[in-house]
Amino acid sequence: MSDQTAPGQLPGELLMWVLIISELAVFGAGLVAFMGVRLTDPVGFAEAQNHLNRTGAALNTIVLVTSGFLAAQALIWSRTGVRIKARLALIAAAGLGVVFLWIKAQEYGAKAAEGIGWDTHPFFTFYYLLTGFHAAHVVAGVVLLLLVAWRDDPDNIEAAGAFWHMVDLIWVLLFPVIYLLG
Repeated sequence: MSDQTAPGQLPGELLMWVLIISELAVFGAGLVAFMGVRLTDPVGFAEAQNHLNRTGAALNTIVLVTSGFLAAQALIWSRTGVRIKARLALIAAAGLGVVFLWIKAQEYGAKAAEGIGWDTHPFFTFYYLLTGFHAAHVVAGVVLLLLVAWRDDPDNIEAAGAFWHMVDLIWVLLFPVIYLLG
């Protein structure tokens, strides 16, 4: 794909957009279900939510947004021929994805130490399903970013970046709904 996208045309590959839209629909359905079940037990959901690490989740938000910025910058550098910077930005973006996963693993470990599992309360069923499914997407995104750092064609970087931005967007939606909504 060229540096310029024709008006009315999506940038990147159509199949990546099909994947992104389908993933957003799956997460959207999960969030709608979460909100629907929350209506049946607002007090229980609020109490369960108090067991979450909001500071760690906020830090994870900063980590992913920063990572998304690096992925976008990598595409700019790749298109302007600054391949070393593009590769380093992709590797750094992937590294921040690993930091996200480490913080999430710490949170899961703390929940396990408290005896909180997916079956403790419906809140935690959704919490583990949504954040665990998101973490699986982070793993896939890290792999994609590292692959395109190795094969640093601008079209590859654009496709991986689009996926990574979808991962960012999903977290930006999950964070307030799961961690902050009272």
